[in-house]
Amino acid sequence: MANEREFSFAALNSPARRHIRVFQIHQFLDRFAMGLTIAVVALALTDRGMNLFQISLLFGAYSLTTITMELPFGGLADSIGRKPVFLTAVVASLISVALFLSTSDFYVLALSFAFIGFGRALRSGTLDAWFVETFRAAAPNVDVQPALAKAQWANAIGLAAGAVLGGLLPDMFGTVAERLGFSIYDISYAASFGVMLGVLVFTMLVIVENPRPMSVTALKHGFANLPTVIKDASLLALKHPTLSILLAALAFFLMATNPVEVFWPTHAKAMLDAGYANSVIGVVTATYFFSIAVGASLSPHISRIFKRRHALTLATTFACLAAVQIALALQGSIIGFVTVFILYSVILGVSETPASSILHRCVEDRQRSTMLSLRSLIQQLGAASGLVLAGAVAEIYSTPIVWIVGAGFLLIAVGLTLVLVRRLGLAGC
Repeated sequence: MANEREFSFAALNSPARRHIRVFQIHQFLDRFAMGLTIAVVALALTDRGMNLFQISLLFGAYSLTTITMELPFGGLADSIGRKPVFLTAVVASLISVALFLSTSDFYVLALSFAFIGFGRALRSGTLDAWFVETFRAAAPNVDVQPALAKAQWANAIGLAAGAVLGGLLPDMFGTVAERLGFSIYDISYAASFGVMLGVLVFTMLVIVENPRPMSVTALKHGFANLPTVIKDASLLALKHPTLSILLAALAFFLMATNPVEVFWPTHAKAMLDAGYANSVIGVVTATYFFSIAVGASLSPHISRIFKRRHALTLATTFACLAAVQIALALQGSIIGFVTVFILYSVILGVSETPASSILHRCVEDRQRSTMLSLRSLIQQLGAASGLVLAGAVAEIYSTPIVWIVGAGFLLIAVGLTLVLVRRLGLAGC
């Protein structure tokens, strides 16, 4: 493999710069649509009469659907094209929101959440792979990590902006929604539906991919090849020590950090006055996404400090996360908690692109989408395992103890990435 040249946006040719900007806009719009509902989903479900157990079952339907379909649809994207699979994902998301707005029935809501999982599985490993491959064609041998960081920054900003607006809309137009017979939270879902329509049109008109055969025969062939595609990708991960170690490290990373992401609102709310607790939680949620965006924008600069040795950057990032997660668990005041939580979120933002850069460097184009889906699947399994363990520990002890235990998983991830440092230094991939 040729040595990669350092990334410089100003030095890129016009097609490469346009490619990055187009993908940034696309990622912002797509995540903005998602962010509009993130801030109100639990409130909207409660307003529909769901109890906490039913809400957990609905999220379980989402997770089960995503995990079941993650790899097959990554493989399908490699077979028939990334753009058509992503467009199908947007249609699935539109169906999900339409079902949600139409009902208060638990079983229909479960179907809505299943469509969310279906759309998530379809999204995974589609346009990300398209972005990397097209960038490399436009800018050969240029380090892709800063370009990925720019995309992640737009991703996080979209989520943050969506979360802020999604929390404001019910207060601004909730009375109008109620007069029309809807929940005040439905206004956020309706806004999300409108933005998703915009994402659909933007993708159709602006995202350019060389067409692949799309006949019924080609679709059948694509599905028929899925077992082989999945087997080959799994064997690649198993036989490729670098990928195996990276995926294991990412699983431990999610086992540690997902309980923080899920449990922090209930932990922080206990530190706040009930009269304004929900408003503060909403602001901190947006700050969480903004902080991740800041971390993503800092990631290329931090990578240069480590001379673009991405495994060493990742190991250092995981070590910092472990220390900050323990510090977060020890906070007893809301000011201290929010301060440490912002730092924690920034480090999370830094951690994403070094791992992605290693994976993209070690995978060929023909299996890129499938490997991205395999990565997502393993991360979700790690996240789910971490939540199950966290729930058991929290029942016996407390949320801070859960986070301190999770820091141990981050230390395991540090050990694995240090092994990667040696492997990549000796043999590349």
